[in-house]
Amino acid sequence: MPAITASMVAELRAKTDAPMMECKKALTEADGDAARAEEILRVKLGSKASKAASRITAEGVVAAAVDGATGALVEVNCETDFVSKNESFLAFTQAAAQLVAAHNPADLAALSALPLAQDGFGPTVEDVRKGLIGKIGENMAVRRFKRYAGGGKLASYLHGTRIGVLVEFTGDDVAAKDVAMHVAAMKPKALATSDVAAELIEVERRVAAEKAAEDSAKAVAEGKAAQSPEIVAKRVEGSVQKFLKEVSLLNQTFVKNDKQTVEQMLKEKATKVAGFTLYVVGEGIEKKVDDFAAEVAAQVAAAKAQ
Repeated sequence: MPAITASMVAELRAKTDAPMMECKKALTEADGDAARAEEILRVKLGSKASKAASRITAEGVVAAAVDGATGALVEVNCETDFVSKNESFLAFTQAAAQLVAAHNPADLAALSALPLAQDGFGPTVEDVRKGLIGKIGENMAVRRFKRYAGGGKLASYLHGTRIGVLVEFTGDDVAAKDVAMHVAAMKPKALATSDVAAELIEVERRVAAEKAAEDSAKAVAEGKAAQSPEIVAKRVEGSVQKFLKEVSLLNQTFVKNDKQTVEQMLKEKATKVAGFTLYVVGEGIEKKVDDFAAEVAAQVAAAKAQ
């Protein structure tokens, strides 16, 4: 079994807000697997183990560019919060968003090859990126982008520079803007329950099953009757269905009116949402801040190898 280091424990605690000793026990039980340890904590501690799951260590910004029915959302990462406020870095990110919207690059390598001149650097996006690294003294990389074109109107919302949303819709502009703000606040995983990723459902089902098993074992230890397999199965399925409603946009309670769901609000406004994209800076990068430079360097190396 790998050694459970203090940094591993601290990182898991930062994600879950669970007590240090519980984090260490979970990591030990999971043989050092952080994702599995988080699941173990959720079984033992319930929602307390996920309330800080949105905390992100990576820095950078999200930018949006919308022109009619065409638009793009882009995330560009850097190493420190200080650089994420740099005017040249912000201008580079906005330029990248505009280029994605205008030219529809197939991937990050294609975006890097598009023409761009900024701060005396160029003639491509990649040349400007390299030039800014030398000028600012910190590594940076375009991490991801999403483009919409021709499928309907677009509504965008930026919460500062760290959260960005694009919503594709038909109908009322104000309702769509409200949905974009709702997405930024509630962070749904999918548009409808049928769109939730199978792997997310499997994790939730596994956590619910382990929680039910633990509760049943506790009941037996207290001299109570164990729940039947049928009841346990219903509990698990109930937990999964509750999760699906909580993470699907249309089923979420609308942030501006807790008496209706987003779907009900949209129907009232004769508006339909075809899809959305939510970017939170650094989302999915589960590393310490001092490890992020290595990730950016790996992204850059991978792009060069293509």
